[in-house]
Amino acid sequence: MKGIITQSNYIPWKGYFDNIAQCNVMVVYDDMQYTKRDWRNRNYIKTPQGLKWLTIPVEVSGKYLQKINETKISNHEWNKEHWAMLKQYYRDAPYFSEFATWVEGVYNDAIFNTLTEINVHFLKAVCKFLEIETQFIDSRQFTLVEGKTERLVDICKKCGITNYYSGPAAKNYMDENLFLKENITVHYADYSGYKEYPQLFPPFEHGVCIWDLIFNVGNNSKKYLKNIV
Repeated sequence: MKGIITQSNYIPWKGYFDNIAQCNVMVVYDDMQYTKRDWRNRNYIKTPQGLKWLTIPVEVSGKYLQKINETKISNHEWNKEHWAMLKQYYRDAPYFSEFATWVEGVYNDAIFNTLTEINVHFLKAVCKFLEIETQFIDSRQFTLVEGKTERLVDICKKCGITNYYSGPAAKNYMDENLFLKENITVHYADYSGYKEYPQLFPPFEHGVCIWDLIFNVGNNSKKYLKNIV
C-alpha cells in the first residue's frame, strides 16, 4: 500500500498531483498549525506583469495556534473574484474556452466555511480530471500520537501504508529509522525533469497552479506529469 500524508494546498502545482497519483491513499493532514504566507490558501497564476497570487481570505486568530482544518473563510465572495482573475489572464490560453465552464462550476460550488473543505473540493475535482483514483482520508478520523515522525508512522500503520511518499524537504526533520522499524519504506519526491509546455507570458515557470497547465494544454496535461500513465 502506497500512501502520502500531507497538508492540503489551494490549487497546487503539478508536482503535488504527481505525489498524489503515485499513491493508493492520501491522508489530508490538516490537524497541523495554519501558517501565514504559505501554500495552504494561495497559489500563483501567470500574468503579463509576472506571477500573481490568488489568495483565499481567511480568519486568523492571535489568541491560539489554530489548525488548518479550523481556519475559516473571511470573505465568501472570494470564489467569484478568483474566477474573474482567471478569466482575465487565461482567456487567450489555447484550452481556456474548452474547460472554462467546468472550472467556473468548480468555483461556484466552492461554498464552504473552512479552508480544508475548499482545498479538498478542488483537489478532488482536479484528480478526477487527471484520472487519479487515489482515496482521500481525513486525519481527523485518527487519534494522533505525540512526536512529528511518530505521528506519521502511526497513521501509516493505521492505514496499512507500507510505502510512504513525502516531499524532499522532509529529509530535514523526519527520523527515517522510525519508519524502517515498522517495515515502512520511505520515498522522497524528485521534482526535477519536468518538461516545459506552451505557456502564456514568458519566461516559463514550473511552480504555478494546476489551472495554468490545464488551460494551456487541456487533455494533454497528463503528459507533463511524471507519475500518471
